[in-house]
Amino acid sequence: MLIAVLPGSFDPPTNGHLNLIYRASRIFDRLHVVIAVNVRKGYLFSGDERYAMMTRLVRDCDNVEVHCWDRLIVRFVREVGANVIVRGVRALADFGYEFELAMTNKALSPEIETIFMPTDPKYFVLRSSAIKEMAALGGDISSMVPVSVAEALKRRVKENNGEGIEST
Repeated sequence: MLIAVLPGSFDPPTNGHLNLIYRASRIFDRLHVVIAVNVRKGYLFSGDERYAMMTRLVRDCDNVEVHCWDRLIVRFVREVGANVIVRGVRALADFGYEFELAMTNKALSPEIETIFMPTDPKYFVLRSSAIKEMAALGGDISSMVPVSVAEALKRRVKENNGEGIEST
């Protein structure tokens, strides 16, 4: 059985994230989507909120499981018996950062491989931080995130009066 892990902050989940998840779920027998929970990062949505959103969004994918995790990702990978980490890349800048992460993970756990999956071209410009900023400014994000995520963003913008949305 080929098991992979796709980690990220997913703050919030975007159509680009979902595209990667769906594509990876067709390649691997089991895909664990891991939502990063790092107390040093300022997230717009809590880990529980991101978990609830993502769980609803992938409920039709029988081979996808969603988890929250607050430790090294290589520990999670070993814990679930996976040996592959899938990372999405949009551009050369993403690749540089992701390559450094892959090399760090390889140093920590040489048996774990990282596979880079380029984004689908129609999601090339989707960055969670930009989407949060557009939502705060009242922009139309309906093509960038699922309807349920757009509604959650609108509620959060209203709760925060547009402040603090651009974090992460």
